[in-house]
Amino acid sequence: MQDWGGVLRSARSRGPMLSEVAILAPPSVSARSMRSAIAAYIALTKPRIIELLLVTTLPTMVVAKRGVPSIWLMLATVIGGTLAAGGANAINMVVDRDIDRLMNRTKKRPLVTGAMTPRAALIFALTLEVSAFAELWGTVNLLSATLAVSATLFYVFVYTLWLKRRSTQNIVIGGAAGAVPVLVGWAAVTDRLSWAPVVLFAIIFVWTPPHFWSLAVRYREDYAAADVPMLPVVASMKRTTREIVLYTVTLVGISLLFGPVAHLGVGYMVAAAVLGGGFLFMTTRLWNPARTDRVTGKEAMRVFSYSITYLTVLFVAMAADVLVSSHIR
Repeated sequence: MQDWGGVLRSARSRGPMLSEVAILAPPSVSARSMRSAIAAYIALTKPRIIELLLVTTLPTMVVAKRGVPSIWLMLATVIGGTLAAGGANAINMVVDRDIDRLMNRTKKRPLVTGAMTPRAALIFALTLEVSAFAELWGTVNLLSATLAVSATLFYVFVYTLWLKRRSTQNIVIGGAAGAVPVLVGWAAVTDRLSWAPVVLFAIIFVWTPPHFWSLAVRYREDYAAADVPMLPVVASMKRTTREIVLYTVTLVGISLLFGPVAHLGVGYMVAAAVLGGGFLFMTTRLWNPARTDRVTGKEAMRVFSYSITYLTVLFVAMAADVLVSSHIR
């Protein structure tokens, strides 16, 4: 009879058993590849940009409802809006992959590094768009679905394919796509549009140029290398910062107009005035004629960072004003 104890002892003396090897072995290449692929697809959607979707859409829904909408409606709207925005951003990366490789800010994007093919990215993007339309139509309403997909079409065909490489007004006009989520949020609750969401749309539309031009000041060498005519590339710093201030003044005025149009209270008006005053202070410092030509990227990024804070707190203030007012009543 075979000595099985001896066989086992002999195997152990030669090295670890298969079960031990499985335990000690590093994660498989396929598992790492899967994680890398998932990360690349997520990066295609530009998650940081989509965060602003939540910042603007949910408070808009609260204002439209004059209270808190159902959790399911908010979740369905956010999911659909996220899918639509992610698809639009992915298509943008497919179209812009040639200039993305020329800019330090974008040279690590998945289509530049070769993490995926343009065909795979485009199929992914179109799948997101179809899913967004179907999800919003099926769980919210047709108006919100149509608005969400129309924003993608505008972003891709008007901004990315037409204006971005041809006009200094690229981000001004193209910024309309980023303002559509508030219309989607309002339509999700009311199934119609009115003056209030139009003013909300105008807030984000006018907010976009000072927000993005501040970033473009920091990365103007990148845009120059890619031959993209962002305003800081083709205009003097004096003109660029002046335009930033003018748009900021207009923004503050529209934000104050929204109060009476949407029947908001003193809380919102005070918040809009204080936030707007802070934004004007930041942008006028950037424009200071005595030192405009010496504006640094670091100073411009302070304005960029504040612009995100401004929009976030302004929309939170809208929702808070409605909720406080409804609680008092």
